[in-house]
Parts: sequence; structure tokens; C-alpha cells
Amino acid sequence: MLFSSLTFIFIFLPIVLALYYLADRKFRNVILCFASLLFYAWGEPKYVILMLVSIVANFFFAKWIDASRHHRKLFLILDIIFNIGLLGFFKYANFGQSILQSITGWSPNLPIIELPIGISFYTFQILSYVIDVYRKQVKVQKNIIKLGTYIALFPQLIAGPIVQYSDVEKQLDERHESINLFIDGAKRFIVGQAKKVIIANNVAYIADTIYAQPVAEVSMGGLWLAAIAYTLQIYFDFSGYSDMAIGLGKMFGFKFIENFNYPYVATSVKDFWRRWHISLSKWFRDYIYIPLGGNRVSKIKWVRNILIVWTLTGLWHGANWNFVIWGLYYGVLLLSEQTILAKVLERIPKWMRYILTMFVVIIGWVLFRVENFEVLGPTFAGMFGLSGNYRLSQIFYHDYNLIASLPYVLIGLLFITPWIRTGFQKIQNKYMAFIPIKYLIYLGLFAGVVICLVSSQYNPFIYFRF
Repeated sequence: MLFSSLTFIFIFLPIVLALYYLADRKFRNVILCFASLLFYAWGEPKYVILMLVSIVANFFFAKWIDASRHHRKLFLILDIIFNIGLLGFFKYANFGQSILQSITGWSPNLPIIELPIGISFYTFQILSYVIDVYRKQVKVQKNIIKLGTYIALFPQLIAGPIVQYSDVEKQLDERHESINLFIDGAKRFIVGQAKKVIIANNVAYIADTIYAQPVAEVSMGGLWLAAIAYTLQIYFDFSGYSDMAIGLGKMFGFKFIENFNYPYVATSVKDFWRRWHISLSKWFRDYIYIPLGGNRVSKIKWVRNILIVWTLTGLWHGANWNFVIWGLYYGVLLLSEQTILAKVLERIPKWMRYILTMFVVIIGWVLFRVENFEVLGPTFAGMFGLSGNYRLSQIFYHDYNLIASLPYVLIGLLFITPWIRTGFQKIQNKYMAFIPIKYLIYLGLFAGVVICLVSSQYNPFIYFRF
């Protein structure tokens, strides 16, 4: 079930909210836990068993780690093997089989294994809990319903943010719902819906349509349009879902960390990754990079740490070589930016650093989007004019939906900056009478979302596969 679906908006969410607020406070985690499992089972009925197994297994592993004096590390290692083993099997078994076949010519002929929705997100959340119990940074959770609520909580189950247990430990026991927090959450949810349904879906149509064409038939301009459209799609798609998750969390009294901070205004690759998917960067920092020694090691080991983290970041996003290359691409860029290019970049004007950053980010998203290596090379060749195709593609003459989607590229380019929000806040602060109009704007956005959902069946979501 998608947040951006009429079923969720008008049936599932109102029923769960009603049950939640009508129930006694001591039963609210129970309602959230079972509603979250139902939410997951709606789209993955067979894999809800996998989630239940994960909840029960990690509940006991954490208790054993907490109670043991001499075997704490052993239990932690077994727990990590268990969780990474499940993630590895479902996400990387087919990828491993293809590598084995390419090297040896032999294949175990595994069936195509479907990827459970959200497994990358909830596995990392589980690991944060157990590792923090081992480090004695959080108390072991003795109530399996509360742990199940944390792991399965539907607002952030499918696409994050990756909520570390330490961030919500106290909120699971006691949280303070209020009308103001609920309204704030509802507004955030509507903004996320608008970003996803109104902007992301329209620019997605442009990217998907162009990338579906034989690359030799797409002009240089068409390939750049597709790359820019996908750059906008993945931002508004993913940040929109994060906004919805944060908003839904507030509606139930939870406060999640921010996951995006206008990444497309970054003036360096390092700055970009401070602003993009913040919860994932924080997770890799806390549980991989710092335990490896971070930057408080020799230069060679620091380079090793960066490359390990970014290889794993690429693999986390998908089981394909293009994701590995995408991760290493950013690892090398970050290393270069902090070493050999550091002094050069300091002398470059800020506007030029911004253009360079956006250029490498767009190139990175092409690496991310085009998974077929046979197509990737010609795609880059076409983007840089090496294919000799400079004519407008024929699809623009026949696909009116594509033409109708083009204005959303301009809208997206406008809303990737904080200017609109800043201006909105200044007007609100200066003219208090503007406040009622503000709520009319939110209602208008919500109406626009509903109209789009009713009138179109095109509602893709990139991060489902992660």
C-alpha cells in the first residue's frame, strides 16, 4: 500500500487514527504494531512472516546480549549474521549467482527471488537497536510489542527515514500527542503528497518515456532532459515520502529526524551528502565508518574506510554492478574533493562550485538509473554529443502526455531551492492575516493530489526496490 494511494488516504489512515485516539494510551502501541503489520501484509502478505521472525529473533538476541557477561560479542555476531544473511539472501542471491556464473560458467539455477519491500530499511533499524544494546547506549526492550512497533512502524517502514532506536526509545514508552503536533504533521504529509504525486510522477513520465526508447534514437538534448527529469524525480519521490513519513509520525506523536535538506543547493559533493538521505549517511557513519576508525587513522586506512563505506552504500541501494560503480564514484569524488582538489575548489566562486556539484550529481543519477551496461556507454556518449544525434526525438511529436509533463520540470527546478519556503514564511510573519490563506493553500494542494490520483494510474515509486 502506497501513502500516495486513495486506499491509504481515505480508508486505512482514518481508521487507524480513529482507533489510535479512541484507545486507552496503554493500548496505542498495540494498535500501531498490528496496523503496521497489516499495512505491510497488504502489499507483501507472505513476507510479513519474515518480518515477524525478524522481530522475535532480534528481541531474544538483544535480551541475550544484555543478560550475558561472557558471550555478548558472540550473540552480537550471530545476530548480525542472521540479519545480514536474510538481507543478503533476498537482495543479493540472484546477483551473486550471476557473478558466479560469469566467473566459473556454473550456475546453481536459483529461482528469481522477490525482494521484500523495505527490507533494507528495517534491517538497518534492527541492527541499530541490537548494536546499541551491545554498546550499552540504549536499554534492552523487554516488551516485544514496543520493539515490533519500532521495527514495523508503518510511517517509516517502506522508505525511511532510517530511524535509529536511540532516537525513539523514550517515545515508545511515552510520547505527547497534541492538536498542534497533529496539524503540523498533517501539513507535512500534504506537502509530501504534493511533491510525490504532482511533481515526481510527472517528471518520472518524462524520464521513463525517454529511457524506454532505443538510446541511438534519442538526441543529445533528449538524454539531458531525461537525466534532469530523473534527478528531479528521485528527489521529489524520495523526499516526498520522507515528508509523508515525518508528517504521519507527528500525527501519532512521534518525532523523526529530517532526511533531506535541499541537497540540490549543495556546493560540494560532501555538502550534497550532508543534505541527501541524512539518516542513511548517519547510519553508515555510526555503525561502519567510525568503528573502522573514521578519519583518525593513517591516510591509507582512511582511504580504505571511505571506499568500504561507499561500496556498501552502493550495494545497499541495489544488487547490480551499476550501484557498486555509483557508490565507488562518490567514494572517489569525496576522496578527491578532500585531498587533491581541496585547494583548487577553495579558489572557485560559489556559483561555479554549485554548477560543478550539480553536474557530477546528475552524472551520478544516470549511473544509478541505467542498469544495463550495454546501454550505459551509449547513453553517456549521446549526452556528450559523441553519437552525432542532435535532432529532436520523434516521441515529442506523438506523445502529448510527454509534452504536458514538461512544465513540471520547471516547477521542480523552482522547488528544489528553499526560496519558496523562505518567501512563504516571510509573508506569513509580516501579514498575520495570511494564516487562513495558508490553510486554503494546503487544502488546495490536497485537492490537487486527489485529482491527480483519481485521473491517473501512473504512480511509480523508486525506493520500493530497496
